Amino acid sequence: MTDETITSQVSERYARAATTGEQMCCPTGYNFEDLKSFIPEEVLKISYGCGTPAGLETVRPGETVLDIGSGGGIDCFEASRRVGPTGRVVGLDMTDAMLDIARRNAPLVAKNLGHKASNVEFRKGMAETMPVEDNSIDLIISNCVINLAPDKQKVFREMWRVIKPGGRFTISDIVSDQPVPNYLIHDTEKWGNCLSGALQAGDYLDGLREAGFVGIHQAKFIPWQVIDSIHFLSLTLTGYKLPETGEPNGVRFATLRGPFSRAVDELGQVYLRGVPQAVNARTAQLLSTPPFDGLCLLSEAPVSLAQSDPRLVAITPDQAPCVWEGHFALFTGPFLEVCDDDQHRYLRGMPLEICSKTLKVLATEAYRPHFAVINRAAVPVTGAEVSCNPTGSCC
Repeated sequence: MTDETITSQVSERYARAATTGEQMCCPTGYNFEDLKSFIPEEVLKISYGCGTPAGLETVRPGETVLDIGSGGGIDCFEASRRVGPTGRVVGLDMTDAMLDIARRNAPLVAKNLGHKASNVEFRKGMAETMPVEDNSIDLIISNCVINLAPDKQKVFREMWRVIKPGGRFTISDIVSDQPVPNYLIHDTEKWGNCLSGALQAGDYLDGLREAGFVGIHQAKFIPWQVIDSIHFLSLTLTGYKLPETGEPNGVRFATLRGPFSRAVDELGQVYLRGVPQAVNARTAQLLSTPPFDGLCLLSEAPVSLAQSDPRLVAITPDQAPCVWEGHFALFTGPFLEVCDDDQHRYLRGMPLEICSKTLKVLATEAYRPHFAVINRAAVPVTGAEVSCNPTGSCC
């Protein structure tokens, strides 16, 4: 199928859904009881998505927010409430029927929120060629839409163009644990179901990085569907467009606290846990973004962390036999790659098979926010206990 055919058929399907109320099969997580207090039912009944990018405390008062694929407007209206009357929201969609509903309800939402006028504007356009000014957006949100775009790298580059230096994105989308085969890619019905256009998680994360974004990391993860042994996941990601020049801020050294024993950031800097590493202003900017809170200690002078230092975090697996149960771990940032204390090397977005002991480690509070774990076993596994490594260590 050509890109034009995909775009046309997706638009037609969503236009039909706007008229019929057809339910698109993506997980949402919306708190409809809360949203119905200010958003009309006409909008709520045609709201599709795989996450809640406007409802994760990511939207700040007074900001300018862009919603890619705004549909009937649900995320724009939630963002409108959060930015307040001094903020501004732009919704972008390619389907006239959806835009009509969103525009019709914008004044009602403004009234329900107590705003003198609506602070939401809806524009018709494509995600690959956004009718939005350069460097004009504080925050981009998008909810299960980019997977519908034929050329996602163009979308990522457009996101980079319109976001202000120092801005960020929070987007929810469907990704897969392995490449989607051609027979699904060319299935027009599954494009509308958010399946055929899904990128492998690693390719999605790499595409955002290639566009220029850094600090890319998981905000939320929800398993969705398994089709022909391919796992489709709802992944909400946040990333940053750093200011154009590194500002001196007193930070000269960074010490990896853990839980990882080794890590490599998106600028190529390597860190060993507990060992201070000299960093430049650009790297200091990166490590000052929220996803690195608690992972690194930033300082003007080098600070080493001994094993007994309470600021150092290390979690080792039980020294006992383990079981292979079909689990695979996807590391989801904010580093490019990390190692644990049993020499597993996790590349961002790439599944790695793990045993029962490693699964227990990744379920701890220190590791859990950085991983999505799936199980590829078709039936429960009753494997015997094994020693993963001749030395008795894990895997």
